[in-house]
Amino acid sequence: MPKSWTWIAPYTFAILAVLLTGPLLSSLSLVQSLSVPHLHLSGSQAIRLAAQLLALTILWFLAFAAYQRIPDNGRGSTFLRNLVLPFTTLIIVLFANKSFRTVGLSLIEQMGPSQFASSYAVGLVGSGLWLTAAWILNQGSLRAALAPPSQAQGHTAQPLSEHTNTGYEEEAPDQLDSKTPTATSTIIGSTPGMLGRYKVLKELGRGAMGLVYLGKDPTIQRFVAIKTMQLDQIDHDDKLQDVKARFFREAESTGRLSHPNIVTIYDAGEENDLGYIAMELIEGTPLKQWARKPNLMPVNEVLLTVATVADALDYAHQQGVVHRDIKPANIMLTRDRIVKVMDFGIAKMASSSKTETNIVMGTPTYMSPEQIAGKKVDGRSDIFSLGIVLFELLTGQLPFTADNLSAVLFSIAHHPHPAIQTLRPNLPPMVQEIVDRALQKELPHRYRRAEEFAEELRVCVQGLAA
Repeated sequence: MPKSWTWIAPYTFAILAVLLTGPLLSSLSLVQSLSVPHLHLSGSQAIRLAAQLLALTILWFLAFAAYQRIPDNGRGSTFLRNLVLPFTTLIIVLFANKSFRTVGLSLIEQMGPSQFASSYAVGLVGSGLWLTAAWILNQGSLRAALAPPSQAQGHTAQPLSEHTNTGYEEEAPDQLDSKTPTATSTIIGSTPGMLGRYKVLKELGRGAMGLVYLGKDPTIQRFVAIKTMQLDQIDHDDKLQDVKARFFREAESTGRLSHPNIVTIYDAGEENDLGYIAMELIEGTPLKQWARKPNLMPVNEVLLTVATVADALDYAHQQGVVHRDIKPANIMLTRDRIVKVMDFGIAKMASSSKTETNIVMGTPTYMSPEQIAGKKVDGRSDIFSLGIVLFELLTGQLPFTADNLSAVLFSIAHHPHPAIQTLRPNLPPMVQEIVDRALQKELPHRYRRAEEFAEELRVCVQGLAA
């Protein structure tokens, strides 16, 4: 079973356990000797009926969980997502009717056969109409799933104002000197008119791979952010094919992420040697706006925001996806104050397009020691980067600074970070402990999972509120 579907197992086991336990309990002599006078049911009948209804209830919660977790990608997943609840409701109505007619006939007699039949008919017709309406309303998603990729459809978005702050402007990584590895591609040529099925409206800024455009699917009027990467600068055909394979593999893996605090990837493709990724368009402000004095956020808001980011990272890590470029510019706060993490895997996609002498490593000032050493990274690398973000949001400065790139990288790898309480004395000791653990150079001393990082941050917030 894929990791992304392991959440189904607890519900399935619970349903099976209830269905198996019911008959076992009902066969006990003690239960058979009991009765439920007000319902006119024997103990055995009451246990079996309760077990079957409980199993159906768990089934509905499973359907609701599926509705929340299935990605809303405008294609096959959207079709399944919108049909899962009405279809499950119809199944529950059918099986509930069967349960009452097999072990709950006395309840039907108390209610009245005609009234029960009417209730059953209402439930059956209502759920059937719901299923039919969901099918009709999501036919576009079904057609998109069956159509060629160039004709696939997504869902509707609200019109975008000319003055909308999408947070993609000025997104180029820090450049400490002329030799700093940069994640911004050299841009050649004019703005394309179309990328795949998306109409390119305007340039939004520069991202980790190249230019970022505002795009629109003209069929369904959905606005998207389109991040691009030049593919025509790769020298050898063999390497070009390898880069393309990596590019689409990374896009596929990050596109599987379905989390409320992670920007959704809708599509990826290639147009005239320009690779592109179409993703959810976010209206908001990057955290870098609150990373310098006097614009620092309140301490409790910083801790809760970073905890939310850590939760999103933990989810991604459990799916086998490492971000590799956590920094304030890649964390957005929407107008509704919802945290959104952007650019999962983008740093790796960009690095796959470079020659060995021009490797993209992410943003140097937020890199982990193992990234600097060129070692294989896992989720703990993101934890270190997020620790730097936490330090910066609390103090208004980076923990590792120097005059040039080499000195910064050496400092990250070998020098201890400043004690955060020396920069902001009013912070509680627990904040210092959390930052210290997140910024440990050695992996065994760091948080094992981002989930642990998030839990300690929330405990700290509760301590501040007490």
